[in-house]
Amino acid sequence: MLLFTIPCLFGLEGLVGDELRRLGVQDVQVGNGRVQCRGTLADIPRLNLNLRCGERVLVCLGTFPALSFEALFQGVASLPWEEFIPRDGQFPVKGHSLDSQLHSVPYCQKFIKKAAARRLGEVYGLNQLPETGAKYQIQFSLMRDQCALYLDTTGPGLHKRGYRAVGVTAPLRETIAAAMVLLSRYRGKDPFRDPFCGSGTIPIEAALIAKNRAPGLDRSFDAQKWQCIPARLWLDAAGEAMDKEFSGSYDIWGGDIDPKAVRIARENAVKAGVEELVRFDTADAASLRCQGEYGQLVTNPPYGERLLEQEEAAALYTTFGEVYRTIPPKWRVLVLSSHPEFEKHFGRKAGKTRKLYNGMIKCSLYQFTR
Repeated sequence: MLLFTIPCLFGLEGLVGDELRRLGVQDVQVGNGRVQCRGTLADIPRLNLNLRCGERVLVCLGTFPALSFEALFQGVASLPWEEFIPRDGQFPVKGHSLDSQLHSVPYCQKFIKKAAARRLGEVYGLNQLPETGAKYQIQFSLMRDQCALYLDTTGPGLHKRGYRAVGVTAPLRETIAAAMVLLSRYRGKDPFRDPFCGSGTIPIEAALIAKNRAPGLDRSFDAQKWQCIPARLWLDAAGEAMDKEFSGSYDIWGGDIDPKAVRIARENAVKAGVEELVRFDTADAASLRCQGEYGQLVTNPPYGERLLEQEEAAALYTTFGEVYRTIPPKWRVLVLSSHPEFEKHFGRKAGKTRKLYNGMIKCSLYQFTR
């Protein structure tokens, strides 16, 4: 069995754990900023294709104490790199060090590269490895003198679904947009609204969730070129994912006051294959009207530090708070904001607040109920 580590944005660990359990992998363990589980080679395609809230899929090759560069070298050299990396594989190294005696990342990279190269050279009988083949990205984590070594199966992060080639200012990461939709408990039955849709990320993720479409079907992954993973496993995982898709019509709408953003949102919906499931309109959030007894409103209004000055953002939140009073009482309303006084200007305390990070911006996800 392989040990997988799924890094994720802080605040999303529980959602990633739930995703992994639904995928049927074993021994799911939720930590800070990451979730671990166990599975087989066949789970590498399944995890990469299906995870909505995780950032990447790492295979953990081993952990050991590393108080010196000699200990680091010997620990790396003891790991079975040849089980994954062929004689022509490229194996660049990157990572980080925190609260460890080996605090120089460049030196750690150098020693890890040398140790892995020595191990592979001895196995393949080569003094110099060509590194002309597929990429097997090595990642290391040195945390309080404990070293963990990984191979990155994903490549570009899982939040890069492939549909957002063009964005607008201050885009919302796809993984956090999906998390917001999941936390609203939207499953496609009720109306869904985003009055500050920007480039359309939240409504598009809502459509993918409603359709139960695997978010990774329209992109590629580094491990697709790995010799140790038969191509049929990727085909099987894609087929399994497509067999689970739903068909139907959904009431998903996104609006934005910026016509350019709306145009980009429509283009992104086409790239995501959900253009028939989502409507986008140029609209002022102040004119929003929600119909129906039940529904979800999930949105990421402009932050003062990003798109508007703090005063302008506060005025916008006050107006949006007035709109909220017209929304039917059984609707779920989730708002992501980094403004420190959002609730004050919105005019209502949230029923629940969750700390999240949109990239490096510390935010709060406010959940309102009546």
